[in-house]
Amino acid sequence: MLQRGNHNDEEQFENAFDAFLERWTYDAVEDALFAAIRAAFMAGWLAAGGPESQNFKIFQPIPKE
Repeated sequence: MLQRGNHNDEEQFENAFDAFLERWTYDAVEDALFAAIRAAFMAGWLAAGGPESQNFKIFQPIPKE
């Protein structure tokens, strides 16, 4: 368990967290959370009477220069 004020433990935690953020598993979790949040928003949107459309863009591709 981390103790407040212990610089070495805080640094170790930050290094481990940075390493986690760089792994593919974080990307998978982030994608799943995004999909769940988008689905919940869409459900609320439709419940509020918003139009149903399959043309909503999730991402806008940026062309390579």
